[in-house]
Amino acid sequence: MKISLNWIKDYVILDGISTEEIVDKLTMSGLEVEDFIDQNKKYSGIIVGLVKDVQKHPNADKLTVCSVYDGKNDLNVVCGAPNVEKGQNVIFAPIGSIIPKGNMEMKKVKIRGVESNGMICAEDELELSDDHSGIMVLADDLSAGTLISEALKLNDVLLEIAITPNRPDALSHIGVARDLAAIFNRDLRISKLDFQESQQDIKQLASVEIEDKLNCPRYSAKVVTGITIKESPEWLQNKLTKIGLRPINNVVDVTNFILHELGQPLHAFDLDQLSGKRIIVKSLSEDLKFTTLDSKERILPKGTMMICDGKREVAIAGVMGGENSEVTASTKNILIESAYFNPTSIRRTSKKLQLSSDSSYRFERGTDPSNTVFAAQRAAQLIASIAGGEIAKGVIDEYPVKIKQKEMTFRLARMKKLLGYEVPKADVIKIFQKLGINLLKDMGESLEVIVPTHRPDIEREADLIEEVARIAGYEKIPAIEKVSITLHKRKDDFDLEDKIRESAVALGFNEMVNNPLIQESDSRVTGNPIQIANPQSQDMAYLRTSLLVSVLPIISNNIKKGEKDIAVFEIGNVFEKLKDDLNSFSDFEEKKKLLFIITGKKQSRQWYSAELDYDIFDLKGLINSFFSKISLDNVLNDSYNSIQNKIYDYQFTVNFKDLMFGVGGRVSKNVLKMFDINQPVFSFECDLKILGDLSGKKRTFKELLKYPKVYRDFAFLFDKSINYTTVKEFILRGGTDILKSVELFDLFESKEIAEDKKSMAFNLEYYDYNRTLTDEEVDKDFQSLITKVTEKFNAILRGK
Repeated sequence: MKISLNWIKDYVILDGISTEEIVDKLTMSGLEVEDFIDQNKKYSGIIVGLVKDVQKHPNADKLTVCSVYDGKNDLNVVCGAPNVEKGQNVIFAPIGSIIPKGNMEMKKVKIRGVESNGMICAEDELELSDDHSGIMVLADDLSAGTLISEALKLNDVLLEIAITPNRPDALSHIGVARDLAAIFNRDLRISKLDFQESQQDIKQLASVEIEDKLNCPRYSAKVVTGITIKESPEWLQNKLTKIGLRPINNVVDVTNFILHELGQPLHAFDLDQLSGKRIIVKSLSEDLKFTTLDSKERILPKGTMMICDGKREVAIAGVMGGENSEVTASTKNILIESAYFNPTSIRRTSKKLQLSSDSSYRFERGTDPSNTVFAAQRAAQLIASIAGGEIAKGVIDEYPVKIKQKEMTFRLARMKKLLGYEVPKADVIKIFQKLGINLLKDMGESLEVIVPTHRPDIEREADLIEEVARIAGYEKIPAIEKVSITLHKRKDDFDLEDKIRESAVALGFNEMVNNPLIQESDSRVTGNPIQIANPQSQDMAYLRTSLLVSVLPIISNNIKKGEKDIAVFEIGNVFEKLKDDLNSFSDFEEKKKLLFIITGKKQSRQWYSAELDYDIFDLKGLINSFFSKISLDNVLNDSYNSIQNKIYDYQFTVNFKDLMFGVGGRVSKNVLKMFDINQPVFSFECDLKILGDLSGKKRTFKELLKYPKVYRDFAFLFDKSINYTTVKEFILRGGTDILKSVELFDLFESKEIAEDKKSMAFNLEYYDYNRTLTDEEVDKDFQSLITKVTEKFNAILRGK
């Protein structure tokens, strides 16, 4: 952001302070000065010259030889400009001066045999503009020999300041002046309002209604009637051109002046072009074509906040006005808009439209909601003084939901602990007062303060301490040669991912990394996707809802190119929309997940073996092996489900107690058809956070069993709807203490045993830690379980 130091001095006296010290102190306080230009030095030695005579060059048709008076002597100067004439006041760079463009030092030279003692300059050579059509001709009333920095008021220091996103208060000259006043302990001088109002009440001339109160908490307006649109006075034009703005007309120039003075964006509407003399702030219920001030027709998406009159839309709120209500040469009556808009809303609109302006830049970082009325009144005062007209009585100020100032407690002991040194309480109070942070109550060892609304970045006590530190000077923080701390072992978030990669690669998988941005049809297969505000293309317009839908297009592409045997894994984030409208982070969910996927042949045909295709049991075996490698084989359990769903033809889940954190199976043929895949694909996807929590559990040593184990097997015919997990848990609950484990070792379905039946065979493991079991007690428990299972599930024991 460009800042004029002369403009700054309108608000804070900086006498006796060098430019270098100002630059250093600002940078050290957090407002980094990236570059500065001292115009007095830049144009040093360049003066006003009077052209006394012009003669043709004897050896060049396009050159002239001029006699230039520098206030003391007449000098011969060779010039190539077509517009040089006798009697002109010009910009003259004598020998020894330096031309800003190219940093060229002037020397006495001969041009085509004629001696030249300097240079008559064009605007571009002084970097005043890009114009090189001819020399710059100055006013006749200037005296030869006068420094150009004085004649053209090029005696300013221009600062280029990098403002961090958390300091919207510094996006104005008064904002920077406020920091300088605090740093150098000077008084801040704010321009006072002094204007006369007409007898006509503003509410008879205009009205304001806010429909979207969430995104427009405050809207203030002033009306000025009977104005004349013309050029701005010289002082106003100079203010704007210094910081790189082009003067337009007196009304628009005032709104730009206020923007850079106070940091409050304004917009001037031609009041006579507003239907019903009304302003309505609302969001679009459907897409709309709208022509902005730059004469470009734009398609505005649903939800864009608009400024409307009684019939139509007249401006994109906080971003840019509309062509249908702009101030023109015939404008006589204006309504000055001064509002506070929700930064999130403006940022979203600006990004969607790829349209940024000085106003949106400030609105999306956060302006001061308490400053809207003052800014409108200040603008009305300036417009009335330079454009004539009358200021309507009163102000329209719609403020349905007031934004409160934050009250905080500042502890002196806490400040000393964080900074490492003590700042006297009197100095702390003075710093706060200079920054606009008002003291509510002095409680001895602490201060109760109220934070102004122009500082949204101050949210807690530590922020107040930072303010004291940066104004008092970071250089005052004492250097400490040695710090003694106890080092604790930290958990590395990447340890688990590294372990996963190592284990997966050892099992024969290759890692893949995919773009989380996919097309809408793919993302909706597995969830409710989030749309990107500014996508590069429709193929990358939505965030993926699972890893599976971003991997399947890659699988399809590989198969089409002949790579049909694939075993890959991916670690990545997935996103799920929880509410239709995204207004906060709680409206969507982001999770990191792990995906394994296999397809094709696990073994190609060889002279010694037949080819084998991947199946669901290969996936299950690989997943079991993977979990065993990361110490989870003894805490997880599985459940199988043969019922088809949207994603899988049949599936299994991996659970920790009652918590399901992974699901896999054969991907549905309907899903594969969407991605043009014509061979079976098996995948498993799990939640990495839950996996990390489980894998963090330490392994404990278990003493080797001293007494033998006893095994028994049985198989039953069950209804197909019965899940094996249900049966397994029933057996464990129904057995005695000597039954330690139950595992499914065979699952069989066939028309020969009935279409609605399936056979499940279980292995039962018995043992005791303190003695050898007898056959009688094992058989007793085993037979009891057969009876219980038969009765509970109406099952038929096989192999009687």
